[in-house]
Amino acid sequence: MADDDYVYDEASGEWVAADAASTTRAADDDTVVVRDSVGNVLADGDQVTLIKDLTVKGAGQTLKRGTLIKAIRLTGDAQEIDCRYEGIKGLVLRAEFVRKR
Repeated sequence: MADDDYVYDEASGEWVAADAASTTRAADDDTVVVRDSVGNVLADGDQVTLIKDLTVKGAGQTLKRGTLIKAIRLTGDAQEIDCRYEGIKGLVLRAEFVRKR
């Protein structure tokens, strides 16, 4: 691998592939790029799968690894997504715990 294959993204604080960095730079500065645990770009309406068991505060319920969450919404934060799950109102998940389906 050559050194120019990866570029440091100051906005996210991570090293990203050079081709992914060029698409991120092409987007408006006002939009936030949200990435899942493996680096896939998330968008409104995507389906995601949990990669870790998560205890939901206030609901007394645990979401198990592999749970499918449908129709997510981006919140504008680089790491948070808003979603619905039966029996839980106002569920907000961190993008680091999900994988795009």
